[in-house]
Amino acid sequence: MTDKTKIVVLLKGYPRLSETFIAQELLGLERAGLELHLASMRHPTDKKRHPVHDEIKAPVFYLPEYLHHEPLRVLKGLWKAAKTPGFGKAFKRFLSDLPKDVSRNRVRRFGQAAVLTAEWPEGATWLYAHFIHTPASVALYASEMMGIPWSISAHAKDIWTSEDWDLSEKLTRANWTATCTKTGHEHLQSLAEDPSRVHLSYHGLDLDRFKGNPVPLDPRDGSDPANPVVLFSVGRLVEKKGYDTLLEALSLLPKDLNWRFDHAGHGPYKKQLVAQSESLGIADKINWMGAVDQKDVLAGYRASDIFTLASKIAADGDRDGLPNVLVEAASQQKCCVATRVSAIPELFRDDENGLLVDPEQPVALAHALERAITDPALRARLGAQAEKDVRKDFDHKVSVSFLKSLFIGPAKGSAPKA
Repeated sequence: MTDKTKIVVLLKGYPRLSETFIAQELLGLERAGLELHLASMRHPTDKKRHPVHDEIKAPVFYLPEYLHHEPLRVLKGLWKAAKTPGFGKAFKRFLSDLPKDVSRNRVRRFGQAAVLTAEWPEGATWLYAHFIHTPASVALYASEMMGIPWSISAHAKDIWTSEDWDLSEKLTRANWTATCTKTGHEHLQSLAEDPSRVHLSYHGLDLDRFKGNPVPLDPRDGSDPANPVVLFSVGRLVEKKGYDTLLEALSLLPKDLNWRFDHAGHGPYKKQLVAQSESLGIADKINWMGAVDQKDVLAGYRASDIFTLASKIAADGDRDGLPNVLVEAASQQKCCVATRVSAIPELFRDDENGLLVDPEQPVALAHALERAITDPALRARLGAQAEKDVRKDFDHKVSVSFLKSLFIGPAKGSAPKA
């Protein structure tokens, strides 16, 4: 296998504003000499794109999002896929999986795998799935139909909301799996038949794109109504991000403290959170920016005094890994106030390079925020150490180099069980 390896990268949706870590990796792999073709299971729904998406040269093709939307394409795909040597093996596996997951979703994944097989880019020799839940299901069936090697990049929700049997099967069949947090790595290794084929690789950050913050730190301390302390957060408005807890914490801050909260992102909880801010009497201090691109996010980091994220474990088990926005904020010398969830403590150490509290504890979060708001020297100390740590340990070039070694290395991450 050479540096000119042609890899099909299977994505749940592309491009997505909330998945800059994937786009950054794709661009890094291209720059490292790998040829990519992108296959997306869904068309984009975001109205904006990040600049990094326009730098990626890989062509994109879209699988049928729902089989009944493109019945002729699906039938043609099944007809062609049925002629492959591994179709029988893949169909047998599908029949084995179906009783454990009786759903239209499972049927859809097999149909998408058939279309992917039938429309496979000429000369491609490897299939790489981002997310170990539904994309890896498609990849598993397609790899068996075609008899090609495949691998997985596992992240957060896809790990923690999947059944153990499903994870174990994919970990056994894939040539290798990479994941981006120690907590996820340990969990997947515990389910893998061969733990050595599960690798830890932090996404890191493109430090050329996130250069040092040229904006001088402002010594404001919340005492001046004309110069409030600016809190900033970036994230989808979903349960696991904990914005309900954050709003409650903000409402508990002393009434004579002057602050403003800017939020970038969108999601299904928007109306609910706006209503909560109104009922708490803090709506006039909050700016819901909606979806913005990476340039505006970077400007938001630089203009703010504190970055905050109150991540928690959702009712269905969904949770963050290590949110890339925290790494980005730290790269801009921001004081970060966050929660002890998943891999966040793998970057931040309380009172050394950030402030951490337990999740779903609005009183503790309010105390941490008040401390950061009123003490600009503390913000400067924590932010400076956070930036130093990110620039030392979270350069994305390390992750890209490691992934390239898995794709082209002699053992190719080890072969899957026959």
